[in-house]
Amino acid sequence: MDNRQAIGSWLSGPRAAAEDMGVDFGYPGQRLGLPQSGPGSVARFGRRLGAVAIDWVGCQLIAYGLITHGNLTAAGNWTLGLFVALVILTVGTVGFTPGKRMFGLRVIGQNGGRLGIVRVVVRTLLLALVIPALVWDRDGRGLHDRLAGAVQVRI
Repeated sequence: MDNRQAIGSWLSGPRAAAEDMGVDFGYPGQRLGLPQSGPGSVARFGRRLGAVAIDWVGCQLIAYGLITHGNLTAAGNWTLGLFVALVILTVGTVGFTPGKRMFGLRVIGQNGGRLGIVRVVVRTLLLALVIPALVWDRDGRGLHDRLAGAVQVRI
């Protein structure tokens, strides 16, 4: 192995090196029995990020305009509270937030059914901490989804 090949494998990461050796990781959601693409497949990061952004901006507008009457300091705290309430109420009842609906996503249990309220609350509180949402598994699920036994899928 020459130096360029060694540097190339180092830069591409351990997954690429393992794939070069013949390891098959499959596609996101394969271990969960989900299709590779189309309805029911694992939602990709861009869609999930867009959905959260829509929900967060909506909560900011409500907090800033209706609740705090333009007080920026108080609006930040209210935004997080509204966001948590929005996610718990909407995911707990219909399986998606307004942002997720706009991006064609739904939160389901790993078994394909709806999440119970306890798992929705756990998932939402972990999401509010932000860090668990930034740690992903092989299937593209955030730690908040994994710990709650949930998966976000396309509808």
